[in-house]
Amino acid sequence: MSDALTLPAEARERAGKGASRHLRREGRVPAVIYGGKDEPQMIHVEAKELVRMLGTGHFMNSIVTLKVGGKSVRTLPKDVALNPVTDRPEHVDFLRLAKNAKVEVAVPVVFINEEAAPGLKKGGVLNVVRHELELVCDAEKIPTDIQIDVTGKDVGDSIHISEITLPEGSESAITDRDFTIATLVAPSALKKAEGDTTTTDAASGEAAADEAEEAEGEGEAESEEAGE
Repeated sequence: MSDALTLPAEARERAGKGASRHLRREGRVPAVIYGGKDEPQMIHVEAKELVRMLGTGHFMNSIVTLKVGGKSVRTLPKDVALNPVTDRPEHVDFLRLAKNAKVEVAVPVVFINEEAAPGLKKGGVLNVVRHELELVCDAEKIPTDIQIDVTGKDVGDSIHISEITLPEGSESAITDRDFTIATLVAPSALKKAEGDTTTTDAASGEAAADEAEEAEGEGEAESEEAGE
């Protein structure tokens, strides 16, 4: 299960770009808590602590308890706006969680037992289609990752969501299709496909050149006839 994090916060009285810029100069990041029956609450958090939590790699699918004015608010991070130049956080949205809440999160996949996959032993490549799974989970049981066992998988095999046993309290957010998570492909097949594309392009180029030459010849012939 993903870690539970605690982040101290302070209420902010003013909104707007000017107030937000002032907070950032002071080493703070403006944020908002929304959702549930309560009104949205404007807060700000320490930039260094937020950056540290973002560095864990699982901030977005962790329950974050915000300590605001002596009260604890259980939340789930929903969006972090980053500066396009410095990549530093500039604003955070936190979703307020009710008791027994269900949340939608993106959980990373991890492939295990690759040494027991015949296709990989032959030199095949694991082509990962989805690096994360969109899940609906109990807020108290958000998985850190989803481990996918590739034991026995050979070249040409595919791994679909229907094959995966999800943790208790979790289900796929996508229910209208049995989507592919990964496939095992042969490098030689990939090279052949690339070669076929190159050959086709070359043939097309030669055909175009021939057509241009024929058109040029016809144009010269017409000019000679006109001259006569």
